[in-house]
Amino acid sequence: MEAAALLFVVFGGIVLFFIFLYFFPISLWITARFSGVKVGLFELVFMRIRKVPPRIVVDSLITATKAGLQVTSTDLETHYLAGGNVPKVIRALISSEKANIVMDFKQATAIDLAGRDVFEAVQISVNPKVITTPKVAAVAADGIQLVAIARITVRASISQLIGGAGEDTILARVGEGIVSAIGSAKSHKEVLENPDKISKLVLSRGLDSGTAFQILSIDIADVDVGANIGAKLQIDQASADLKVAEAKAEERRAMAVAVEQEMKAKAQEARAKVIEAEAEIPKAIAGAFTSGNLGIMDYYKMQNVQADTEMRQSISGSGKGGSTTAK
Repeated sequence: MEAAALLFVVFGGIVLFFIFLYFFPISLWITARFSGVKVGLFELVFMRIRKVPPRIVVDSLITATKAGLQVTSTDLETHYLAGGNVPKVIRALISSEKANIVMDFKQATAIDLAGRDVFEAVQISVNPKVITTPKVAAVAADGIQLVAIARITVRASISQLIGGAGEDTILARVGEGIVSAIGSAKSHKEVLENPDKISKLVLSRGLDSGTAFQILSIDIADVDVGANIGAKLQIDQASADLKVAEAKAEERRAMAVAVEQEMKAKAQEARAKVIEAEAEIPKAIAGAFTSGNLGIMDYYKMQNVQADTEMRQSISGSGKGGSTTAK
């Protein structure tokens, strides 16, 4: 029993010792004191209680102090509790100071909390970044399509990182400028001869306004000749005009056929009226005989005239018939 109790006391002592070291990071406090950083031991204990890793705060504070930055442990702890990246902010401040870029701690933490990589932004400010646009297709005034690729050299604008537009906006604006510049050219040959005109025209428009970058240069990397859009449009227009003309011609033909059928119907109607009128002739002759207005000799004369007329018509008709047969 005594051995078990002794073992329990030793184990409990070891556990309490590690708990004490966890809440009282004495080694970290000693490191801070020898590094010239003024941070109290109980301050580190309170960091543990507030669930702030003392190692991150102390190491960042030592780095900042050695670099000559005026930063306190309270500032770093506050930024960590706000969800920021404390080491990255300290590195960004050191890089900006070495590069003579004006940026204070408050501005750096605001950029970090805004979701931007503040250290990368400082690097881009020192070493400009090159952004390559995707292929941009545009049509010159002569109808020839050109496909251009541009390289945009940008530098981060620290003062506009918060609320400024990103790379996508730069690419969209430059692409729009390239399309406008090519479209305003009278000939595609003019663009191929002087591609720098595109970059100068696009660069003069101030496309970096309201963005987190400053455009240093826009260089046309490649220009390829695409399809003859003007010729395709003319072919499509001619095909459409042909179809319209064919439709109108078919409409006129249908109208002509309708008129022809209408005239045939009128002719048949006229023949029917003639036949109807001819049917009344015998009745009139019979009435003339009955009333005594027509004698038998008059009737014979009329028959002779009619027979003579038929003979002449038959002779004339036979002559036509013979010539048709000869053909």
